[in-house]
Amino acid sequence: MNDAQPDGATSEHDDSHQPAERDTVAFVGDSLTAGGRWADWFPDLNVVNLGVGGSTTDDLIAQIDDVVELRPDEVVMLIGTNDLGTRQTVEHLVRNIETACVRLRKELPGSRMLVQSILPRGREYARRIQDANIHLRQFSSTVRAQFLDLWPAMALEDGELNPKFSDDRLHLNDAGYEAWLGELRPALVRLREMPPMTTPIQIIKPDQYTRPAH
Repeated sequence: MNDAQPDGATSEHDDSHQPAERDTVAFVGDSLTAGGRWADWFPDLNVVNLGVGGSTTDDLIAQIDDVVELRPDEVVMLIGTNDLGTRQTVEHLVRNIETACVRLRKELPGSRMLVQSILPRGREYARRIQDANIHLRQFSSTVRAQFLDLWPAMALEDGELNPKFSDDRLHLNDAGYEAWLGELRPALVRLREMPPMTTPIQIIKPDQYTRPAH
């Protein structure tokens, strides 16, 4: 008897119709990230929210091992505003974010990374936030991370966080998260279209912080 199956038939062991394994995405940051309902907003992803209220970039450095242990497919990062709130310098926060990205790229060579710009808050912080964001944009490509500039969608012309998005000039309300998601959703699509890296890259970290030309 011929046990061969007819053309187009599938065996009982054929797993071609099994649901695809979901990417694991680590959201890393402070209370802005911690307050997001990422699992609800991205149900097709295996979301891990590592946001911690009050976190600074020093805390980010201390948290890197937790991120690495997850072995995520993507890392989505937004941090830095609490450094400015505690009067740390732009140089300090940029250095720490760069250090974190270098470590993540070294330890997770196959993961995709998305670095998001620091969000606007009170207009008195605008110049320093924009200065930091310029550096982060320039640095991201050196670790093959994508950069998402949230400033145009969230800030008024004077650098103030749009009052429609916050009740305290810092934390986001529902409208603020919707505005953020409007930028983040297509950014994640673009990020996931990137082929994962298969080998580590040589990263030479800048040894001197320099202010960009304006």
